[in-house]
Amino acid sequence: MNNLLTKLVKAEITFRAELTRVHKNFYANLRDDRGDVPGWVLVVLMTTGLVTAIWTIAAPRLTAILKNSLDAMNGIR
Repeated sequence: MNNLLTKLVKAEITFRAELTRVHKNFYANLRDDRGDVPGWVLVVLMTTGLVTAIWTIAAPRLTAILKNSLDAMNGIR
């Protein structure tokens, strides 16, 4: 009986130590994971710049294409 009780106490101590280790690692990893905010900001700014530049260059042609398409649709009626 004493031997079984000793084994159970050792198992509980081992289990609690492992659970504490997993708990600490889990929350340490959560604190360290703040993401790549500067990288995403750079991606958003570069995408915005590219869209603005392309839109500025292509706007007159896109307007003409849309106007011609709408005029053609009005001509069908």
